[in-house]
Amino acid sequence: EVQLVESGGGWVQAGGSLRLSCVVSGLKFGDYAIAWIRQAPGKEREGVSCISSGGTAYYADSVEDRFTISKDNAQNTVYLQMNSLKPEDTAVYYCAAETYFCTYYREMFYSGYNYWGQGTQVTVSS
Repeated sequence: EVQLVESGGGWVQAGGSLRLSCVVSGLKFGDYAIAWIRQAPGKEREGVSCISSGGTAYYADSVEDRFTISKDNAQNTVYLQMNSLKPEDTAVYYCAAETYFCTYYREMFYSGYNYWGQGTQVTVSS
């Protein structure tokens, strides 16, 4: 059974930091790209960041220089370090998996993902 389990969300004041984790099981971790996708109430899903199986990272313009994606192949885990958080970062954050490259992420074809986590809420107060 494939599972993606997010954790690390919570409430933080503007300017603060959070680190999200996505633990993957049931897949050959090294063959997958993992993306972070968020959705705020009343808004469409938005790709935040993606790391390919080879370690290439991509970021949305809105989070560039504030967020850092990384992965630990030994722990089958992808992290999203979020610094200088803003109220507009408030959303449910999901991780999603596709093979090798961040194609779905880069094409904003989020419905193409077959594997999703349950999401973790991030709330940033002003």
